[in-house]
Amino acid sequence: MTNAAVLETKAEVSIDDAGTVTGIAWPFGKPDSYGDLIEPTAFKFAPEVPMLMEHEQGSGAVGIWNSLAVTDKGLEVKGRLFLEGVGPAREARRHLIAGSMSGLSIGYQRHEHKARPEGGRVLTSITVTEISLCRRPVHPDARTTEVKSIIEGMSMENELKNEPEVKSDPVASPEEIKALKARMDAFEAKANRLRPANNNHPDSANDNSEKKALESFMRTGSIAEVKAIASDSNVDGGYFVLPTTDLTIRNLLTDLSPMRGLAEVIGIANDKYERFYSLGKRGAKWVSERSDRPQDTATPDLIKHSYSTAELYAAPTTTRTLLEDAAVDLSAWLINNAVQDFAETEGESFLTGDGADNSPKGLLTYPTASEKDFSREWGKFQYVPVGATAPTDKQLADALIKLVATLRRPYKGNAVFLMNGNTAVRLRQIVDATGRYLWAPTGNLIEGVDHPLLGYRVEIDDGMPDIGSGATPIAFGDFRQGYVIVDRQGIRVDQDSTTRKGWIVFDSYKRVGGGAGDFNAVKFLKISAN
Repeated sequence: MTNAAVLETKAEVSIDDAGTVTGIAWPFGKPDSYGDLIEPTAFKFAPEVPMLMEHEQGSGAVGIWNSLAVTDKGLEVKGRLFLEGVGPAREARRHLIAGSMSGLSIGYQRHEHKARPEGGRVLTSITVTEISLCRRPVHPDARTTEVKSIIEGMSMENELKNEPEVKSDPVASPEEIKALKARMDAFEAKANRLRPANNNHPDSANDNSEKKALESFMRTGSIAEVKAIASDSNVDGGYFVLPTTDLTIRNLLTDLSPMRGLAEVIGIANDKYERFYSLGKRGAKWVSERSDRPQDTATPDLIKHSYSTAELYAAPTTTRTLLEDAAVDLSAWLINNAVQDFAETEGESFLTGDGADNSPKGLLTYPTASEKDFSREWGKFQYVPVGATAPTDKQLADALIKLVATLRRPYKGNAVFLMNGNTAVRLRQIVDATGRYLWAPTGNLIEGVDHPLLGYRVEIDDGMPDIGSGATPIAFGDFRQGYVIVDRQGIRVDQDSTTRKGWIVFDSYKRVGGGAGDFNAVKFLKISAN
């Protein structure tokens, strides 16, 4: 059973003028005041670990943790506050500099633990889902180290020292509190609005630092603003796209690539992702009251899958004249062009890729067999034959019903049909003996390609094959369990202005991989007699 819990520990924390927060979220060596220890090997991490204030999920993230590493000292973390657009983030920075908030608190899901003889627990497996900034220390050895502020350090310090004590008003009415809250909400909404880098206002009025830094790099090649904001840079001269732009690109890829929207997408910080799958052997046996209990019952066999990443490249190109046009939103231009290239290329690979040189191995390239789950060799998907190499409408309809029935119950909750547009049109035109369309409100199915088919959603991906002898034109199942996409965090951009005179090429790179997950989670309809 997985349990959710929160550990709160005042840790070593520092912050610089760019809003970068570093610290030790969990020191090793001694238990906390509750008697709990966490083993160094216990830590796993969610794909994205947000930075919160006092675990207030409803208030949204005030930053993101970019680096999480288990060292001899403890869990060392590094993140960045969203100073450019989130009011609570600036308030958090103020408290960190003042020293009134210097603790870190881990939000996690507990998977395994054991009791300590001295009391408390030893946590042996947890997944960290968020890390919060907090005030109250729990771990006895945690101490604040240093707070830096190059730009406003001394003035901020003096301001805090000379600030008069403010006492709460005990007679504030509910109406006054409600009005104040509405005013603060309006200020925060205005601060969160995206604004272009040039909108007829002075630069100081445009606080969207990430967009400004990216556009400065694209127009001039200067890396000064990027280095001030980005947490990582490439030693060969390429710079990672900033976090907000990176997230926008990945979100748009999900919109454009059906497989990316259906599959499980894992973000990693290295070049490989590994996970285990159980073959599900049962070991339980019936015994009577006085019979011996066997000690050698079957245990599940585990299969390890490894997913590596390969480099995907795109090269959006523009003229120097366009770069000099201040009215052009360059960050949006880069996102749209890079996303289109990335989405088309990786979308093909997720279906038909050969897996060469760590590139994604496509869903359609794995072998298939007609045997049912647990009788079929692992590494093969199951197919349901339609009954002929040139099926009639009735054979197609009957095979679809059988396809749905073949998928076992654990996978049906998130099951989806995947087919191309031609196949969808063929199914849409099937009529019964009275001339009624089956995929219509008056038939057995519901009208429209975008509406349920036999009660399940239909996704269109034109990378799927047409109906033809030996083809598998329809896939059905839980693709989140059946296929895994691995993204290496960060998208790198290099500016090339020398290869082609008068033109600027933005060499864009991302690392991505993919492959099958649970071979029982997806079934195929095969155009064959058996």
